[in-house]
Amino acid sequence: MGREAHSNKGGGGRREGQGRHVPVMLQRCLDMLAPALERPGAVVVDCTLGLGGHSDALLTRFPEARLIALDRDKEALRLSGERLAPFGDRATLVHAVYDELPEVLDRLDTPRVQGVLFDLGVSSMQLDEADRGFAYAQDAPLDMRMDQTTGISAAEVLNTYPPGELVRILRAYGEEKQAKRIVSAIVREREKEPFSNSARLVELIRDSLPQAAKRTGGNPAKRTFQALRIEVNGELTVLERAIPAAVKALAVGGRIAVLSYHSLEDRLVKHVLAAGAANTAPPGLPVVPERYQPRLQLLTRGAELPTEEEVAENRRAAPARLRGAQRIREDAE
Repeated sequence: MGREAHSNKGGGGRREGQGRHVPVMLQRCLDMLAPALERPGAVVVDCTLGLGGHSDALLTRFPEARLIALDRDKEALRLSGERLAPFGDRATLVHAVYDELPEVLDRLDTPRVQGVLFDLGVSSMQLDEADRGFAYAQDAPLDMRMDQTTGISAAEVLNTYPPGELVRILRAYGEEKQAKRIVSAIVREREKEPFSNSARLVELIRDSLPQAAKRTGGNPAKRTFQALRIEVNGELTVLERAIPAAVKALAVGGRIAVLSYHSLEDRLVKHVLAAGAANTAPPGLPVVPERYQPRLQLLTRGAELPTEEEVAENRRAAPARLRGAQRIREDAE
């Protein structure tokens, strides 16, 4: 579910590390946004800066474009700030969640932009830093906050939420069929000792699942960890606000590209873009007035998938789904 892949983990300084991050579907994203960003003075927003892989490529490929980049993770902003420093004042980095885009653009006196990119999910830095608690493959404190300065941790969710609420989260956000069974075990165990680390939770999930459920879909803890991460960071709620706000910020001719990593995100993106591309006229009108005409034109037929070659090189690209749209007219008054 990570956004950028490590081709090589391990030591080395920041300069050496920059080359190791491979942004997902990079070339396809650049090509999709290109017609809107090749004009002088174009502004592109990277709503999910992460380690700056997509932003670096955008600034390099479109030398006359200006970038506004958002991230809620202060450590990601620091590292990507170093990476993007050579581009000088062409890059403006902002500590913000992507549903705060309207306020950010207002502050920067930039009412309309030519391009918007979302690369959803967890960045590789968050997955690969053990102490963040995102990854189920290594023991770490159950934190999972993308912005560690605010909000409640995954441990607090596990230890304090009522059983019914935990079942709802695992079913809705993790699409976990065994939610009741897992939550029963969590409630029983948290009464003995509160949860603090990921290894104990992984072991509990393994022990509580029937054999058949363990044989499918990779690590049996994957769906529970996804559900907790989405809950802790309010990801779907934020996304519900962010995609319409991004579409609204596009100038006519502007383009949006969205990479999502699970069906819940993809469904939400599909719904917003499809609604913008729909004719909303009442049936039977001989001529469709301007106010009912579509605002968007879809740039993908369904969701585009990464190539087999990319997945072979970058396993984190496997679940990626790319959708895009172009604004073709202003909103109706």
